[in-house]
Amino acid sequence: MKSKKIGRHPLVQTRDTRYMHNPAKVIVISFVLLILAGTVLLMLPWSSRDGQVTPFLNALFTATSASCVTGLTMYDTFTHFTLFGQIVIISLIQLGGLGLVTLTSFFYLIIGKKMGLRTVHLAQESVNSDEHVDTVHLLKMVVGVTFTIEFLGALVLMTVFLPEHGGYGVFMAIFFAISAYCNAGFDLLGFREPGSSLLTVQDNGVLNLTLMCLVVLGGLGFIIWQDLLFYRRRRKLLLHTKVVLCFTGILLLIGWIGFLLLEWNNPATLGKLPLPQKLLHGLFQSVTVRTAGFDSIGQGELTGLGKLFSILLMFIGAGPGSTGGGIKVTTFVVLAMTVVSVIRGDSDTVVMGRRIDKPVIYRAFTVAVLGVLMVCVTAGVLILTGDAQSELDGIYEAVSAFATVGLSAGPTGRAGVLSKLALTLTMLTGRVGPVGLALSLSMKTAGSIQKVVRPEGRIWVG
Repeated sequence: MKSKKIGRHPLVQTRDTRYMHNPAKVIVISFVLLILAGTVLLMLPWSSRDGQVTPFLNALFTATSASCVTGLTMYDTFTHFTLFGQIVIISLIQLGGLGLVTLTSFFYLIIGKKMGLRTVHLAQESVNSDEHVDTVHLLKMVVGVTFTIEFLGALVLMTVFLPEHGGYGVFMAIFFAISAYCNAGFDLLGFREPGSSLLTVQDNGVLNLTLMCLVVLGGLGFIIWQDLLFYRRRRKLLLHTKVVLCFTGILLLIGWIGFLLLEWNNPATLGKLPLPQKLLHGLFQSVTVRTAGFDSIGQGELTGLGKLFSILLMFIGAGPGSTGGGIKVTTFVVLAMTVVSVIRGDSDTVVMGRRIDKPVIYRAFTVAVLGVLMVCVTAGVLILTGDAQSELDGIYEAVSAFATVGLSAGPTGRAGVLSKLALTLTMLTGRVGPVGLALSLSMKTAGSIQKVVRPEGRIWVG
């Protein structure tokens, strides 16, 4: 007599598969665990140069900034942290920069489920791709491209640091290469002047140009690299790739020209520099506000219009699925072209001759609205607590945290407990994406959502 096979209880099955149906929750939890692990390591006495325990909230802030590849800091990385602490920080940056792919891949491999490109980037923008890449192939491609670019960048940077700093110069080159490619903005130049970032090496063209290249390459997004690697086989690029490459170039050019015009005569930023350096650092500012966080001219000294212009570029950010933040270039393009379509009286949003699906448009508006709300709340906290000396500085700092840029106009250094907590949450939200965070908090899973036909309503707007 055959024994009867006993199935799993439905409730148990639901509990076991809950995270499978809500990968956004897996991503958020992964980042939280990474941040908590980094916090504990940075609190250890041998992480700080004075041998004292770093306060929990400051360690949490630093670990969040590193894991979310932001760059806002409570301490100068070189003067406060030992070599061990610096290794912890750069490890958090590397894991955080690759987190959306590697951590998701890891959990999907555990549950034995293959992962498509859409699932990998669920916390980013929706991509209309017909390619289904298995987890192992995608992971190898992402890690391979990342380490190759970082390795080449480190080799170039060794020519800058090795002659002056010897063996530690090798570590500095690796640190800067990872920090730049992951758009983190952490640096080790505090021995020149604590908290000065790149201000003390403005005249080093090799360093500045190399960092700019790494930042731009890291900010394109892994979707772009995957598409470019398949170009020989398909002889065509995805619309997504064309949009990101085209508008990244346009935004960099607009930013370059804009900062030159706005800061040309400002003696505290570009005004004091000779012509070649004005051109170099005008371009560097255009690159770094796209989520990099390296500071070569002093953000607190920007003109009011210069800060407003920086806020706009920071909020737009980098490409989807990249190491950068912001609402993403594609989101901005979809929103802009939707406005153009409405003005023209068209019923469809068209980008480069292709119609964009309505769900993508809805998601773009959702990301933008949630981003604005997050920035407003954080800026409000900074302003009400007095940590921001002006409303503009409060907004600048809030956008910098949300877009994981890491440039500071001053409030972070003065931040109290409430402001630190607000900035920490904002950095995490900016890294996983506001929609991704919202999905992770949702009690519904993909299988529980049912379509309901409702009667049509009419509202007049505008």
